[in-house]
Amino acid sequence: MMESFEDILNQYEPMIHKIIHTLKIYQNKDDYFQIGVISLWEAWKQFNPEKGKFLNFAYTSVKGRILNELTKNNSREERTQFAKDEYWALIEDQNTLDPLEFDTILGLCQPLTDKQKRWVFYTVFNGMSITDIAKQEGVSPSAVKLWRKGATEKLRQILSN
Repeated sequence: MMESFEDILNQYEPMIHKIIHTLKIYQNKDDYFQIGVISLWEAWKQFNPEKGKFLNFAYTSVKGRILNELTKNNSREERTQFAKDEYWALIEDQNTLDPLEFDTILGLCQPLTDKQKRWVFYTVFNGMSITDIAKQEGVSPSAVKLWRKGATEKLRQILSN
C-alpha cells in the first residue's frame, strides 16, 4: 500500500513549487499551489503502480492541471478589460442638468398629457430627435410631432401667464 497523502504532500510539495516557478507564475501563487495540491491528491487516488512511477504520473498531472488553469485564466483576462483610472477622469458627467432645473421642468409639465410629457423629457433630458422618440415609443414621427405641438402650445400658455 502507498503512503498516506500527508507523506506524499510533504515529499512532493517542492515539486509543486518548482512547477509554479518554471511556469513563471508570479501572481496568485497560493491559488496555483492549491490547484497543484488538489491535482497531486487526485493523482495519488488514481495512481496505478503497474503503469509506471508515481513521480512521473504526479508531475504530469500537477503540471497539466496548472497549465489548464493558466490557460483558462488568461482567456478570461483577455475577454475582460477594465478601464484605467485615467479614462474615468476624462469622462464628462453626462448629467449636467441642475436638480432645480429638473424640478422646474417637472412642475411646468404637470398640465401636459402623458405623451406630451414624454416628448418633453425625451427632448430635454435625452436630446432625442422626433425620429428617435418615435422609434422608442413605437409610433409614427407624425404622432410625436402632434405631442410636440400640444406640449409647446400648453407650455407657451403657462409661461405667458
